[in-house]
Amino acid sequence: MMYNPKSLKASEFISHEEILETLAYAEAHKNDLPLIDSIIEKAKLCKGLTHREASVLLVCEDDERLARIYQLAEDMKKQFYGNRIVMFAPLYLSNYCVNGCTYCPYHAKNKHIVRKKLTQEEVAREVIALQDMGHKRLAIEAGEDPINNPIEYILDCIKTIYSIQHKNGAIRRVNVNIAATTVENYRKLKDAGIGTYILFQETYHKDSYETLHPTGPKHNYAYHTEAMDRAMEGGIDDVGIGVLFGLELYKYEFAGLLMHAEHLEAVHGVGPHTISVPRIKHADDIDPNAFDNSISDEIFARLCALIRLAVPYTGMIISTRESQQVREKVLRLGVSQLSGGSRTSVGGYEEAERPTDTEQFDVSDQRTLDEVVHWLMDLGYIPSFCTACYREGRTGDRFMSLCKSGQIQNCCHPNALMTLKEYLMDYASEETRAIGEALIEAELANIPHENVRAICADHLDKIAQGIRDFRF
Repeated sequence: MMYNPKSLKASEFISHEEILETLAYAEAHKNDLPLIDSIIEKAKLCKGLTHREASVLLVCEDDERLARIYQLAEDMKKQFYGNRIVMFAPLYLSNYCVNGCTYCPYHAKNKHIVRKKLTQEEVAREVIALQDMGHKRLAIEAGEDPINNPIEYILDCIKTIYSIQHKNGAIRRVNVNIAATTVENYRKLKDAGIGTYILFQETYHKDSYETLHPTGPKHNYAYHTEAMDRAMEGGIDDVGIGVLFGLELYKYEFAGLLMHAEHLEAVHGVGPHTISVPRIKHADDIDPNAFDNSISDEIFARLCALIRLAVPYTGMIISTRESQQVREKVLRLGVSQLSGGSRTSVGGYEEAERPTDTEQFDVSDQRTLDEVVHWLMDLGYIPSFCTACYREGRTGDRFMSLCKSGQIQNCCHPNALMTLKEYLMDYASEETRAIGEALIEAELANIPHENVRAICADHLDKIAQGIRDFRF
């Protein structure tokens, strides 16, 4: 199929032929240093790279150029996101699923995994447990099952989550990661007040996709790949994409991922709000060694750096699939959102011991939220529990224009400090609170606008007195 980023047909905006030509072009020019230098210079303009340009950098073998790529990614991350890291947690609602995905333990033929679906009372208890940890932002997850997990169930769960006010706790933003659905259902999700709609492509290689999804509605490659267009049509202007690295050749996936971003920009005027970068991990009934496309930590870091160069304004998410060491490496290269204290089982947050009988994947980073917050601040980052842009209507192209103009520093930086202050006052250990207070004092001076800085300082004092939920 001819490549057409403005097409609404998956086979045209993710063109297999275009990806193969891109990979061949990249391989032919991987040692073309003048071309590589010109692409790096273009990246410095912070207006992004095409999938073909970024693919050339991905296979570059020159150590000096690679060092420049990493440094530029680090500089770009600081320019747009400063030292803020947004915190979130996943909440698994149900592992009932009718699909046959060969890499996921929730697949319908897995008869020995415990099947579980949270009642609304259980959802409420999970939310209270998450609030008691200090979380303000959740990503809800559920298998695809029209009987057990219909859209009405998801909507009821969202309503329950937003309704729970416990002590000083409140979930202020619910992101949704559920199966591809209809425009009508996306409108219902929008009306329910969700933040970002997230859907991983898993793989952009159509033949591999159909092999990996042999049964169930997810087998339909086009319907799945075109989901973000239906979400946009349904009024959701913040969408998050991603692939599961390890299922197919990473060079192919990287080109497809960027083509999807180009498509959203070309058709809807705004690219993805976030890009996630999961790698396949061990889970019940799933052996990651069965998939022969695994990637090294070094390649993983390069992918993160090049995503930052290619789509400078897009948030990048990394989960507890990755170890502390890997997460630390990629934080500086582009990652802007991080889960903490996560449990990937259905429910489980209210239990003292981490349950494993319903986990979707093994958790590599098993630290508590307080330990992750402490670690981030030791590294010089500001853990942010901010949800202000969504609640103030700064989504889609409005958020991107704020980011591109640089004014984000006068919103996100003070909001990060104020939500961190809330966390320190309400949930942090004594040691974490001491480090955080010193960090806030130092970072207050980095708010560019004098008036905003003064207002933020006043709000911080009021938070210390017990008042909550200030935002710019």
